[in-house]
Amino acid sequence: MKEQYDVVIVGSGLGGLVSSIILAKEGYSVCVLEKNNQYGGNLQTFVRDKTIFDTGIHYIGGLSEGENLYKYFKYLGIIDQLNLKKMDEDGFDIISFEDDQNEYPHAQGYDNFVKQLGNFFPDEKENIEKYCDKVREICDSFPLYNLRADGKYDHEILSLNAKETIEKFTQNDKLKAVLAGSNFLYAGIPDKSPFYVHALSVNSYIQSSWRCINGGSQITKQLLKQLKKHGGEFYKYKEVTKFNVEENKVTSAEMKDGTRVSGSFFISNIEPKTTLKMVGEEHFRKSFFSRIQSLEGVISAFSLYVVFKPETFRYINHNFYHFKKSTEIWTCYEYDEESWPKAFMASMNASKKQEEWAEGMTFITYMNYDDVAPWVDTFNTTAEENDRGESYEEFKARKVEKFLHEIELKFPGIKDCIRSIHTSTPLSYRDYIGGTNGNMYGYVKDATNPMKTFIPSKTKLENLYLTGQSINMHGVLGVTIGAVVTCSEIVGKDYLVNKINEASE
Repeated sequence: MKEQYDVVIVGSGLGGLVSSIILAKEGYSVCVLEKNNQYGGNLQTFVRDKTIFDTGIHYIGGLSEGENLYKYFKYLGIIDQLNLKKMDEDGFDIISFEDDQNEYPHAQGYDNFVKQLGNFFPDEKENIEKYCDKVREICDSFPLYNLRADGKYDHEILSLNAKETIEKFTQNDKLKAVLAGSNFLYAGIPDKSPFYVHALSVNSYIQSSWRCINGGSQITKQLLKQLKKHGGEFYKYKEVTKFNVEENKVTSAEMKDGTRVSGSFFISNIEPKTTLKMVGEEHFRKSFFSRIQSLEGVISAFSLYVVFKPETFRYINHNFYHFKKSTEIWTCYEYDEESWPKAFMASMNASKKQEEWAEGMTFITYMNYDDVAPWVDTFNTTAEENDRGESYEEFKARKVEKFLHEIELKFPGIKDCIRSIHTSTPLSYRDYIGGTNGNMYGYVKDATNPMKTFIPSKTKLENLYLTGQSINMHGVLGVTIGAVVTCSEIVGKDYLVNKINEASE
């Protein structure tokens, strides 16, 4: 590692890697520092019993030719190298309820979306169409979502509430639940979640939905390849603990091992709360610092990773969002020991080797950070392995049993197919991904106060920028766009958007 670079990027999540390639392509000398063993943040995968599991990326939207993420990935030079499998056209997501034997599909393509749901709600076709029109109208109003440089965000749009807006389209309670059924994608909160977050999340999947064959870490691999090609450097086990500041500029980043690296620009792809503390409170306006520190993190999750015995459980080419009750679509995160889990998402990896049979399956449900309070002082990653103790293992075993009971109700006989079970808790998400309290998607966005959670990508310090899922939007597309916003501050927005558009022509 050299002592000085044009750009030093802290954290190798998607936002950091996309920023690094954009700037390396523009001729800047770039260095990415990662504290863990694996690059990629939420794109990380892990292997259990020779089966690959994703930690955060279960499917990706907008990757058909000409669609927005396709264009971004084309510009980054990775689209042609990705190994993808298109999900079921007539239902990439299935919304289901314990008290209803129907399985309600979210289909690919807006006409097909209306058609497939119309089979279950024949009198509601027009209302479903109006819902689709509204989703598209909202998405059209975000310039960079559509690779346009110009345009202003409309405050009115940011203030629309997701639950209220969805419920205006129909009187049918079941349809309301089905349209909101994938709100796990943004951890929907009834009185807060904005409709634009819902629209931006579901729109790209309705356009086209894909699974990464053998996991999402291939995206990281291809990004690192491109970064190398453009002369960028990246280092792991490099934990930055402090930014040194002089005359309103960051001069260097200091690492746990005592080394330091200087730069003309610094981009932090780690949690904004952590970033500000590493810079030092005195370098920011008091009101800004305390606003960021007071932001509420999105809830965390408990995940089960199931490895199947060979050829016992068929591969399913769609996801499930399954709820105990259709009346609790928006309140599944409110649970007690008895009622947990109220809902779960189920997804599986597409495998190169096997078309007919599933190798493994992932089940995710909400879990509050408070549930793991007794073990918050423990820390465990591949880079620093530690045991959280016997009581933690007992806690997990108890949760596995409860969760499996619910899963068996939805997939009768699944228990007999299981070879091994692995878990992650809010502590795993905290230690491996680095979010405060293991949050899934950065900070809670609130339609009643849209500007409260707005974090600009350029900070008050002359050369410090932020990127990642807490800036702008979460998700593969949201974070990619966020990185473009961050780099626009350095190279210019019109210029960069033109380059991205030219690359996909």
